[in-house]
Formats: sequence, C-alpha cells, structure tokens
Amino acid sequence: MAFEAISAPSEQKLLERLRAGEEQAYEELVRSYGGRMLAVARRFLPVEDDARDAVQDAFLSAFRSIHRFEGNAQLSTWLHRIVVNAALMKLRTRRRHPEQSIEDLLPGYLEDGHFERPASPWRSEGLDQAESDELRGLVLRSIHSLPEGHRNVLLLRDIEGLDTEEAADLLQISPGAVKTRLHRARQALRELLEPHLREARP
Repeated sequence: MAFEAISAPSEQKLLERLRAGEEQAYEELVRSYGGRMLAVARRFLPVEDDARDAVQDAFLSAFRSIHRFEGNAQLSTWLHRIVVNAALMKLRTRRRHPEQSIEDLLPGYLEDGHFERPASPWRSEGLDQAESDELRGLVLRSIHSLPEGHRNVLLLRDIEGLDTEEAADLLQISPGAVKTRLHRARQALRELLEPHLREARP
C-alpha cells in the first residue's frame, strides 16, 4: 500500500466525506494511511497475511464507526489505535501455545546484586545506511523473540509510544503489570542485543 501525506484541511474534508458515507473517501483513507498502518501491524504480526488482515479489519471498523470520531485527535492517531487493537485481537484469537518464560533471557546476578557480566558500551555512532537498516532489522527480530506478553508491552510503550494506562487498557492488564513487564522486557532485549552491539575492547 502506498502512503501519501495528508494536510490538516484535507483531513477535515476527508472526514466530512467519510461521515457522509462516500465510498471514494474510504478508498482515499486506505490510500493515504494504509502503508503506515501496515507497518504498525507488522510490528505485532510478523506473518504478512496476518498483518494485512488486521489492517483490513481495522479500516472496516474505522469506516463503520467514523461517526463516533469526535476529531479531538488527528485521524491518523485514531486509526493507529484501531490498528493496534486489531493486531492484538488477531494475536488473542489465534491458537495459543504455552508462553515461553522470560527468565532465561534475563541477565544473571551475583549474590551482591551486581550483574554477572557488566554491560559493554554499544556502538551507536558512525553507522552507514546499510548498517542502520541491519540494526533496525536486528532489533525487530530480537523483540519478536521475546515472550508475547512482554513483547506486546515493549512494542506498545517503546515503539508505538502509548503511555502506561493506554497499554494496560489495550492489553487488559493492570498498569503495575505493564511497568513490570516493560522493565523485564527491556532487560531481556538488551541481553539479546548485547553480543551484536558491544564495542570491541582492546
């Protein structure tokens, strides 16, 4: 799907046409926001067909409920929330497997409370475009290797930018559980990335 930027006045006109039930307005909505929303769905659903199904479900849901959109936020922000919810619903309805424990991915601690292996500095500067693309791919693959419950919290908070309350509402867990899972997910992600990103030591 191609993505085309849309200005605020154009967005308002599009919203009016959507509320009027204009079919071409729906097509324009998909054309304008489809690419960005598909990228969001892919972060939760690495299987392409699942991601596309979630986006299709989200756009249909948005079209049916457009009269309830009050315009207090940007249309793209509203769509983003619907797509995230559709992706999470897709995850809930597929066949569930016993969730992997995150314990094996967490850093080890000594009796005095310090890490068994001190964290090394990461190389973060001087990357060319190819290295940056490779790094993004590595981070996403590492995120997807986390247990689902922790992965979704990390995606919602650190990638999609939702706050704790919003993430808790979407995941149907307590804000305290969101904070705990996020902390542990960040620790596990660092452990997964550490061998690839540590700076060479003399």
